[in-house]
Amino acid sequence: MNHTLIGFLCVAPATIAVALTLSMIGPAEAQTPAPAKSAATAPPVKKAPAAAASAASSDATVRAIEKYREALADGNPADLWEARGEGIWKQKRGPKNMTLEKCDLGLGEGVVKGAYAQLPKYFGDTDKVEDLESRLVTCMVLLQGFSYEQARRAPFGSPDNKPAMEALVAYVTANSRGVKMNVSLKHPKEKEAFEIGKKIFFHRGGPHDFSCATCHAQDNIRIRLQDLPNLTKQEPAQRAYTAWPAYRVSQGELRSFQWRLFDCFRQQRFPELEFTSQGSVALTTYLARNANGGVFSAPSIKR
Repeated sequence: MNHTLIGFLCVAPATIAVALTLSMIGPAEAQTPAPAKSAATAPPVKKAPAAAASAASSDATVRAIEKYREALADGNPADLWEARGEGIWKQKRGPKNMTLEKCDLGLGEGVVKGAYAQLPKYFGDTDKVEDLESRLVTCMVLLQGFSYEQARRAPFGSPDNKPAMEALVAYVTANSRGVKMNVSLKHPKEKEAFEIGKKIFFHRGGPHDFSCATCHAQDNIRIRLQDLPNLTKQEPAQRAYTAWPAYRVSQGELRSFQWRLFDCFRQQRFPELEFTSQGSVALTTYLARNANGGVFSAPSIKR
């Protein structure tokens, strides 16, 4: 395992603080001991824990980042994707010239309000667990007559590609704002998806021997200025999962949760994660279930 690389990418704030402190100490200060005092004259030494100092520094950094995000949230461009998505939802498209208004997202035909908060879930018409994107693909195929390949083609936005998928994701997820996550594991295939997703989360591989857990199964770690939530614990999992999809300021695009997983696999140097694959849905099931009880607040805005 490349321990040096892992240590560089995912380090605790306390470690960062100590490293920065040492880097600012000159050679003489670092190596030359102070003259010793006798026990009779030496004043009592008060030890200030380095951990406490670094924790205070970490808290200040987190607060500064939160203020930055709050400032960004004033006028979220994701609203433009949401509006476009509503239009596409109601637009007659495909070989069958039909809308998606009869698409069943799990709460009945055409019901969008609150639907995302209970996904992924098992659907009888496909006999499998589906997340939002895979369910939208199903509806495009069954209702509108698109081929499976057409419905899944180029799902992630770029300057030259503005896919319907991300706009639809923005529209549907926005209709679950304020709703608590409630992902069920009642059906055997939902339980199976959760367990497979958990195994994927902890699976280590690739050239750097990484896993999702390398950066997301520990407390208080960060990469650059980005905190890395512990997705195995309920509160941080709720906070993280309910903030996706998100408009990425640095990319000028709205990014779905499928994209988030795709990009995480890319950063781990894993093989490319196939869009709406059963593996991606299983991993989403594990993460979404861990976020149960959290109030959904996306589409959000991120750096």
